[in-house]
Amino acid sequence: MLIQNSQAIAPSRRSFLKGAGLSTSVFVLGSFVPFGRFAAAEGEAAAPAPAAAVFDPNMFLRIGSDDSVVVLCKHLEMGQGVSTGLATLVAEELDADWSKVGFDFAPNNPKVYNNLFFGSYIGTGGSTSMANSWNQMRQVGAAARAMFVAAAAKQWNVPAAEITVANAVLAHASGKSARFGELVEAAMQETVPTAVTLKDPKDWKYIGQPLPRLDSKGKTTGTATFAIDFRRPGMLTALVRRAPQFGATVKSIDDSDARKIKGVVDVVQIPSGIAVLANDTWAAMRGRDALKITWDNSLAETRSSDALVAEYRDLAATPGIVAANRGDAALGLGKASQSYEAEFTFPFLAHAPMEPLNCTIELTPDGAEIWAGSQFQSIDDYAVGQVLGVTPDKIRIHTLLGGGSFGRRANPMADWAVEAAQIAKAIGGKAPVHLLWTREDDIKGGYYRPMALHKVKAGVDEAGRIAGWQHTIVSKSIMIGTALEPMTVKDGVDATSVEGVSDTPYGIENLAVHVHNAKTAIPVLWWRSVGHSHTAHVMETTMDELAHLAGQDPLAFRLSYLKEGSRDAAVLKHVAEKAKWGQEMPKGMGRGIAYHMSFGSRVAMVAEVSVEAGALKVNRVIAAVDCGVAINPDVIAAQVEGAIGFALSAVLRNRVTFAEGVVEQGNFDDYEPTRIKEMPAVEVHVVPSAEAPTGIGEPGLPPLAPAIGNAVFAATGKRLRSLPFDLELLA
Repeated sequence: MLIQNSQAIAPSRRSFLKGAGLSTSVFVLGSFVPFGRFAAAEGEAAAPAPAAAVFDPNMFLRIGSDDSVVVLCKHLEMGQGVSTGLATLVAEELDADWSKVGFDFAPNNPKVYNNLFFGSYIGTGGSTSMANSWNQMRQVGAAARAMFVAAAAKQWNVPAAEITVANAVLAHASGKSARFGELVEAAMQETVPTAVTLKDPKDWKYIGQPLPRLDSKGKTTGTATFAIDFRRPGMLTALVRRAPQFGATVKSIDDSDARKIKGVVDVVQIPSGIAVLANDTWAAMRGRDALKITWDNSLAETRSSDALVAEYRDLAATPGIVAANRGDAALGLGKASQSYEAEFTFPFLAHAPMEPLNCTIELTPDGAEIWAGSQFQSIDDYAVGQVLGVTPDKIRIHTLLGGGSFGRRANPMADWAVEAAQIAKAIGGKAPVHLLWTREDDIKGGYYRPMALHKVKAGVDEAGRIAGWQHTIVSKSIMIGTALEPMTVKDGVDATSVEGVSDTPYGIENLAVHVHNAKTAIPVLWWRSVGHSHTAHVMETTMDELAHLAGQDPLAFRLSYLKEGSRDAAVLKHVAEKAKWGQEMPKGMGRGIAYHMSFGSRVAMVAEVSVEAGALKVNRVIAAVDCGVAINPDVIAAQVEGAIGFALSAVLRNRVTFAEGVVEQGNFDDYEPTRIKEMPAVEVHVVPSAEAPTGIGEPGLPPLAPAIGNAVFAATGKRLRSLPFDLELLA
């Protein structure tokens, strides 16, 4: 990586370049733009106001004498296309030549590269990358363009307003012209403007176009460097033996056999277990297997999955914490002519990214350097600093490509970064340490999407309207007990446990939502789409069931609870049109519809399935998406397609189960991702929008399960409520 060092906050551009060891014939521009609140449509909740971006000439952009344009990404590229999206915003306003645009990762300097929705913290998550960068990165490009124009105007002695810029070439009617590379020295001398005018959307050249991704070539040719590929001279590989039951601790250890393994260099104890360090991964694995450990299980989780479900069921039968209360649900239900009551269960789920967790750390005289696919740099550098007894600014994080995450690399506990630091400290920093989690480590000992149980009672009146809806959720809170609790938990309600229910866009007059925060030593974490991963299925299955009870078309029933002319209604209508909703399906086949709004984006899906002799086949999924301005429609489609593929295995089979507190799954043989042969044909239709961009990495997941379940009902008359689906019910 060319630049990965945290710098003082406001050096001159020349001193910054000198300190970074770069030639001064490189243009450097910092971020400065205040970031305004997104305007919300009438009747919609306003998006959260981002923190103001600080005017600072630190690096966001490098333009070389060879005309190359490198955008420094403050967000982790883990397959979602953020590097291409951020570069597109800059290139649009800069009028760069896309064939010469690239990206690099920014250093962990939170005063410059913070996520504007997270305040003063660097982090990638919550599908906020493009939303928080929308104005900021366009203004970075516009400011750079203005500085090049000003430099050319001085050299040519012409008015700046008469200079045009296209494909990295500045030109004047007099015939004078110059490429960016010829003007970098002069442009650097210009004052960074404090205000710029952004392009009118009708003049966009790159935004809205399916530009090729900047990370594709390196990934397909094998030249891209992921964190797991990184090596340091003299580096040792470390694997940790963790307790088979969460909450257990080391009682005694015999490491004599492990130390006899050729290549094993050291064995050290850290709070989470015993680390074996070796010259290579194979030796570390063999050494770890040779450890003889006695565990203290006195505080360990020893319950089975069935026992946990039974306890959740008992909790659901008792009054919970009020998360939402509209009208009088109990009174409304008392007047219902037909009622519906159901239980939904959802298992723990592993993230299982293709690149398992790993991190390289090297202690320095004043702190440490880290090379990792870091998703929450400001949490990771703080947590590592706590281990080493230094401030976060002494921890330099070199962000590398991440091979997937789905939330796992963004742990508020920074578990894997902390383990790496503890190991490096335990060996006195005598060598760089590469901590590696194997696939089994990840699935058996990681953090999981919380298990959840929903209990719903709802009914319709004689007019076919929803009379009342009572909804109880039992789940372990992701946020309680973390540093994020003060921001996300109010009056005992973790917003991530009830999102998608308590804030439903459906105009249900009588709605009561209660939540129970279950207790278990099993660690939990957000998983792609967080709470929406289970709440959407319950909401959309129930809406479908109520439509059936009311004798109404499922599409028309939903639309009757959405404001006419709203973006929600428009997306539903769009998918219905594209799917030709209402057409008869052949016997044994069914079509189901679902809609959900999450992370500011609206997604509606129609699934087409066939059911034969208890076998379920998802044939086709049609999706309509409104995520604001479509910066790159190809990336949007890819994210929705990927979300469908990711979610399908959780719909059909995947779960993490416990037997006496021990995880029963371990690798892709018993926690199997979606196979190519299972993937349905997918159509993604992006609804045109002039609204500011919202998230797309996660919103494509929630509607899939209910769309499939509702299609199964249409084909068979049988409801599949819990995930993964119990296909034996279809036999």
